[in-house]
Amino acid sequence: MNDIVKKQREKEIYKVTIIGSIVNFMLLVLKFVAGILGNSAAMIADAVHSLSDFITDIVVLFFVRISNKPVDKCHDYGHGKYETLAVLVIGVILVIVAGGIGWDSVNNIIYVARGNTLERPGMLAFIAALVSITFKEILYQYTVIKGRKLKSDAMIANAWHHRSDALSSIATTIGIGGAIFLGEKWTVLDPVAALCVAFFIAKVAIKLIKPALDELMEKSLPDEIENEIKTIVDSFKEVSQLHHLRTRRIGNKYAIEFHVMMNKDISLFDAHETITKIENALKQRYDDETHVIIHVEPL
Repeated sequence: MNDIVKKQREKEIYKVTIIGSIVNFMLLVLKFVAGILGNSAAMIADAVHSLSDFITDIVVLFFVRISNKPVDKCHDYGHGKYETLAVLVIGVILVIVAGGIGWDSVNNIIYVARGNTLERPGMLAFIAALVSITFKEILYQYTVIKGRKLKSDAMIANAWHHRSDALSSIATTIGIGGAIFLGEKWTVLDPVAALCVAFFIAKVAIKLIKPALDELMEKSLPDEIENEIKTIVDSFKEVSQLHHLRTRRIGNKYAIEFHVMMNKDISLFDAHETITKIENALKQRYDDETHVIIHVEPL
């Protein structure tokens, strides 16, 4: 990937993320106002979720700029893992948000279980929840399509954050609607909805944290990819006995290392030509910036 393509990719990621951050900021203001004026714990919880969305947009903007830096003296493999770190940071933020919302929700549910009554939410909170569902689902579709096109794990992670907000807003809408339309005895549905929001957030957080940790811990690529690598290498009749295959991710790129056996009587030039062809085939299949190291042993 040349410098022009890198800059275009970074520019596109910034554009999508800035659009998302603007929408998130508008929604979090709407939700906080609606939650406070509408007296809804579920809507305030949803507002906190949108606040975490806004914060993670800033995180993505910061880390994507670093991850796109070229190889330098101190980073021989580039800066790709900064994008993975961004995904991990987003996941940790979501865990913290889920824990706080869940704690408050449980306390409110216990309060009602002891015979107390919560104040009924206002219609403003219900309308704000419907607006949130619409805008967040549109934002998810837009971000995930762009993230897959640009091969950005951080963008895809952020897209799922948008989707989790849309899903939590559905739970919020049901909880607030039930508390408004079913009468005073059902006001407990508001904190129940807030607890559902916490569950959605925690579920998404786990999905983000696990693969990010796997990459940072140098987990191998999936078996289907490793098998595909072996198939590509085996297609060259000049080599045999591929072994010591080691793979990992570096941000949104692959690192591939392995040993092959070649006829001991061929010239160094011929061996080099064959290895170069294998390297080019792997880069053509995965990416021009795929890190390929091939060790040749005499057969």
